[in-house]
Amino acid sequence: MKKLILLSILSLISYSIFADTKVMHVGTLLAEPGNPPLTEQTIVVKDGIIESILSGYIEPTAINKDATFVDLKKQFVMPGLMDMHVHLQFELGPNNDRDALKMSSQLIQMRSQMYAMKTLMAGFTTVRDVGSMAQEMYALRDAINMGWVDGPRIIAAGGVGITGGHADVSGVSPELMEFSDQSNRQVCDGPFDCRRATRHAIKYGADLIKITSTGGVLTDRETGTGQQMEMDELKEVVLAAKRMGRKVASHAHQEDGIIAALEAGVDSIEHGSYTGKKAIKLFKKTGAYLVPTLLAGETVVQMAKHTDNLTSAQIKKALKVGADLAGNFEKAHKAGVKVAFGTDSGVSQHGTNAQEAVLMKKTGMSEMDILKSATVNAADLLGMSASIGSITVGKFADIIATDISPLENIEALLDVNFVMKGGKVFKGQSF
Repeated sequence: MKKLILLSILSLISYSIFADTKVMHVGTLLAEPGNPPLTEQTIVVKDGIIESILSGYIEPTAINKDATFVDLKKQFVMPGLMDMHVHLQFELGPNNDRDALKMSSQLIQMRSQMYAMKTLMAGFTTVRDVGSMAQEMYALRDAINMGWVDGPRIIAAGGVGITGGHADVSGVSPELMEFSDQSNRQVCDGPFDCRRATRHAIKYGADLIKITSTGGVLTDRETGTGQQMEMDELKEVVLAAKRMGRKVASHAHQEDGIIAALEAGVDSIEHGSYTGKKAIKLFKKTGAYLVPTLLAGETVVQMAKHTDNLTSAQIKKALKVGADLAGNFEKAHKAGVKVAFGTDSGVSQHGTNAQEAVLMKKTGMSEMDILKSATVNAADLLGMSASIGSITVGKFADIIATDISPLENIEALLDVNFVMKGGKVFKGQSF
């Protein structure tokens, strides 16, 4: 008994010695976007978790004599941003085909960690990767979670799509496509095969399921951007995912595919380029989120006009879809569709994610709604509101800061100068 008591005392002493406490003095604090900001606040972070938020500037030594002091009295402070649509394993450019043929999956993995760090340093502490080589992305996710490497918190999707659809390989020789088909368990045809593919993705580590209900702009085929997955396939994917506790995101451009995916019960529509009146009604009925990816639309239009990076099949779709995306998003947002921030980074350059906010502002979205889409709404879409999305006692200390308020000028997000994720500082004041 005495030995047990002694061990307990030693454990408490050890905890007090090694507990990591940070005391932050904050000039302007937007603790939860959607609510008014506060001024002159003290945030106490202990072991990566927000322990308390106090009015006024409390002396660090009054809280913990060994606490690290973080001076953000001249800064605008808010929760870490979240991007709900990234592809960390690639970045569209002139060497895409060469990279795919010459780079090993291991080297691509190393590059993806570099892109992940660019994203984190831009102020995005959580991302949803919705299209990468699955095992490599799950490994990066897990390595970050275990503290082996640094990066944003990654929620990684397993992909499910039909033969010849947007998720299937295209634009290479038949021999290479056949080689890819031999190991591609994400491609399915018919409802029961799509059920199998969904279960397979979850078995091997998917946090969510990403489907492609319509064709895509960057598919190197003249197959359009309308509905491609059939209703019975969509319903089976959603049902199989929900049975195993996973959400479903659907890439969708034309309204027929948006409607089909919403009727099947997906949790989010990615792009939603041609969201119309019927789709808007379904969004509001189901509560699904729209992840607009305006930056991707702008990027492919500029690529189509000014580079040789796209094929003729891609250029035709890019000029049409990219140009129409922003106007239809504006109508959807004004009609009350729920919006979660997403960029499609990988199509655009990693680390430029905040440019999406600038484009959202140009459609008439308010600064507060933009910030909410990248924090509170994104956390809700992930089903992680209990742990991220706001600076609240008990949540992870994911905190960023800017010199000026993005509520006054959204372009402030282009220059985030302090980044903390899970209580660890990656950018800004050094300790």
